[in-house]
Amino acid sequence: MSAGNGMNFLQERQARGLYGFLVMVCVWQTFFLGICGVWHGDQIRHVLTQRELAASSYLLEQDVLPTVIAAAWNHTEVTEAGRGLLAQIGHTEQGQGFLLQLMGQTSGPFLMTLLAGGILSAAVLLLGAGFFLQKRELAYEEAERIVTGYAEERFTEHLPMGETGAVYRLYNKVEQLALSLQAKSETERRAREFLRDMIADISHQLKTPLSNVLLYSDTLEASGELGEEGQHFLSIMQGQLYKLEFLIQSLIKMSRLESHMLVLQTETTPFFPILSRAISAILPDKKGLTIQVHCPEQLCLHFDPKWTEEAIFNVLDNAVKYTSSGSITVLVEPWQLYTRISVTDTGIGVDPRHQNDIFKRFYREHRVHHEEGVGIGLYLTREILERQG
Repeated sequence: MSAGNGMNFLQERQARGLYGFLVMVCVWQTFFLGICGVWHGDQIRHVLTQRELAASSYLLEQDVLPTVIAAAWNHTEVTEAGRGLLAQIGHTEQGQGFLLQLMGQTSGPFLMTLLAGGILSAAVLLLGAGFFLQKRELAYEEAERIVTGYAEERFTEHLPMGETGAVYRLYNKVEQLALSLQAKSETERRAREFLRDMIADISHQLKTPLSNVLLYSDTLEASGELGEEGQHFLSIMQGQLYKLEFLIQSLIKMSRLESHMLVLQTETTPFFPILSRAISAILPDKKGLTIQVHCPEQLCLHFDPKWTEEAIFNVLDNAVKYTSSGSITVLVEPWQLYTRISVTDTGIGVDPRHQNDIFKRFYREHRVHHEEGVGIGLYLTREILERQG
C-alpha cells in the first residue's frame, strides 16, 4: 500500500479532527515530560549544591584552609586513600548510599508530578475519544434512520454529502442505491395505478353486460314461455353465467391482492362471529354433510375480519365441494405463539405429494378435473393469510 493510500482516512473531517487531537495530546505530553525533566535536573542540582555547601561549611569549622577546600572540589584524580575513606563511611559502588539518598530526596516529587501529568493526559484522551465516538454514533444512528426510511419507500430525507472519506463514499453509494429504489418505486406505483384503473375498467365493462344477460335470463325463465327443452338450455346458460361471474370476481380479487391494491385492515376482534358467518355461507351447499365446530366463543385475535372470512369460506367451500358424504370438522386451537385453524373432512383427501401445490394459482389435482372449479380459492386463502403474517 502506498503512503498516499495509507493516509486516506484523513480525508474524513471527523477522522482529521480525532487525529489532530491525538497529535496535540502527544505534543503536550512531550512538552510536559521535557518540563518535568528540566525541573528534576534543577532539583538534583539544588540537592548537590546543598551537599557541597554543607561539606564546605563543616570543613571551615574544622579550620581547613579555604584554598584546600576549593582545590578539593576541583580535584578529579581518584586515589586509593580516598576510595578507602569513602568505603569506611559506606559510600561505595555497592552501597551507593549517597545516590540513594539523592534519589530519595528528588524522585518523590518527580514521580508525583509524572503521575499527575499521566492522569491528566489519560483523562483528556478519554474525554476526547468519548466525544468523537459519541458524535460518530449519533451520525450513524441518523444514517440508520434515513436508510430505514429508504427501505420503507420514504425518500424525503437524504444522507449527508459533500465530505470526503470512506464513510461519505459509502453514503454516496447508498444514495445512488436510494435513487434507484426511488425510481423503481415510482415505476411500480404508476404500474399499480395503471393496473388498478385497468382492473376497474375491465370489471365495469364485464359486470354490466353480464348483469344484463343474467337479468334477461331470469326474465325469460319467469315468463314461462319456454318449453321443457328451452328451460333446460336456459338453466345450463344460467349456470355458466354464474360461473363466469364468480371467475371474474375471483380474478379481480386475485389481481388486487397481487398488485397490493388491497390493504388489509387488521384489528383485535372476536373470531367466533367471523367463523360463524363463513360457515353460514356454505350451509345451502353442504349436501347433507355434518359440520362440527370447536372454537372458544370468547377468543379474540388480531386479523382483518372481511378478508379472513373470505379465506375461511374458500377452505370450507373446497371441503364441501370434494366431500360427497360424511362430515366436516373445524377446530380452532389457541397456542402460545399463534392460533391454529384446522379444517378436516371425510372427502377424497389430498395426495401428500401435492399438499403444497393446491395453494398455487390455478392448480387442480387430476382427480378433480371433472368437478367445477378454477383453482383460485385456496390460492386467495394463502395470499390473504400471508399478508397478515
